[in-house]
Amino acid sequence: MNSHSLQKMKVLILLLSVTFIHAEHRGRDYEKSKVCKEFANLGKDNFQSLSFVLYSKKFSRGTFEEIKALVDEVVSLTEECCDVNAAPDCYDRRTTELSSKSCEHDAPFPKHPDTHKCCAQEGLERKLCMAALVHPPQEFPTYKESSNEEICESFRKNPRDFAEKFLHKFSSSYGQAPLPLLVSYTKNYLSMVSTCCASSDITACFAKETFQNKYLTLLTILSDRVCSAFTIYGMEKTRFSYIVKFSQKAPAANLEDVIKVAESMTNVLSKCCDSIMEDCMSKEITEYTVSACEHLSDKEKEFKNCCGEKNPLDIFLCTYSMPAAQPIKLPDIVKPTNEEICNTENTNAIDRYTYEISRRNPYIPEVFITKVHSLSKEVLSECCKAVEPQACLKSQRPLARSEITSFLAKAEELCGDYSQLTFTEFKKRLTQHFKTNFPKANSKNIKDMVENRTDFAFKCCQMNSPPLYCGPRIDAETKNFCSHDSCLLTSRTK
Repeated sequence: MNSHSLQKMKVLILLLSVTFIHAEHRGRDYEKSKVCKEFANLGKDNFQSLSFVLYSKKFSRGTFEEIKALVDEVVSLTEECCDVNAAPDCYDRRTTELSSKSCEHDAPFPKHPDTHKCCAQEGLERKLCMAALVHPPQEFPTYKESSNEEICESFRKNPRDFAEKFLHKFSSSYGQAPLPLLVSYTKNYLSMVSTCCASSDITACFAKETFQNKYLTLLTILSDRVCSAFTIYGMEKTRFSYIVKFSQKAPAANLEDVIKVAESMTNVLSKCCDSIMEDCMSKEITEYTVSACEHLSDKEKEFKNCCGEKNPLDIFLCTYSMPAAQPIKLPDIVKPTNEEICNTENTNAIDRYTYEISRRNPYIPEVFITKVHSLSKEVLSECCKAVEPQACLKSQRPLARSEITSFLAKAEELCGDYSQLTFTEFKKRLTQHFKTNFPKANSKNIKDMVENRTDFAFKCCQMNSPPLYCGPRIDAETKNFCSHDSCLLTSRTK
């Protein structure tokens, strides 16, 4: 990373503290001097642009007006307090005023459901609480590219307004991408717009620039997708989700190879999603694709085809987008013993059981399997902590197993056809299904049911379905799958 890029990353990180954090006295002066130095080096315009990226990423549900209000406040604070003639208490006073203003009911800044909890605190605790607030990932990006003509018309009308609105839209839509990627992409994009809108051949210019930046674009968007799931799932569930996915994509692969690739991918995300190193994601993805191709390309034809791509990013996109493989004939699953379930030192038995279930159910998306795994693991963990673990497991395991079977059957019903049929065929089959099951329903009701189920399938029956969005919808679609009175799993989803 060159010194200028590293400088930008430092200032972005420091911006978080400028907004709300009031460090202890000795650290506060150091913090202020660092911010002021970077503000002077970058200049007001660059500082403001980088603030838009950071706060749009942090508060991805905030409107443009809310983000702009926060950015303007931070830039004003920094500009005033970094002036050589600023009062000694300027920094403390302005940050305190900012945190107080954020607690007003009509505050112009981004809203957060936990703001009131922070406002119930005082002083440093309030500022630290405010600084920790962040919106959940945008699992369905809202940014849409306009036509070249529309872009240039808007840019020529007001270049600054165009730039600020673009920074907000793109950074909030793809806010889970690592900060250095967002900064690089948005900077390149605005440079492209400035160049091409002054070109005699706008179409040719945009085509050329877009092609030259295609890998940066691809890396930014893919990083947002995988880091979004990592943010929601955390380390352990992410590892588990990749065991499920790779078991479904390469069912002939052995567990050891699947785990190596799953852990390799999880480590990439752990290292890079919050990294300020500019080349972290591209470097780590290159190493990951080597591992994936080494362990899985000879186990599945589609993997081998992907590994034939020349660029690591093309390999990554190919393997990420790869659907589940066709089912293969496999022996019956060997269930883990009670002792293996309660052995906290060795998770291999649980990994193996997950792997065996996943590769036998390729048309059940990972979000379903991860959900039922988490619930059943919670039930079994409670047994392992009981006074008599064996007795608890003896009574609860059969019930949990029965519910898992019913849940997976329901998941197969919801998603199996979607995975195997064309979209048109899927809707036709759904229409017939609802007509058969609801003979008294009128055509409008049937159409509504078909549209609702189709929307569910389109968003939640994919290999890489968004967990935050799909969790509640899966709950709604599977709420009646349990056939006995005291349901172990469904009682935990409420």
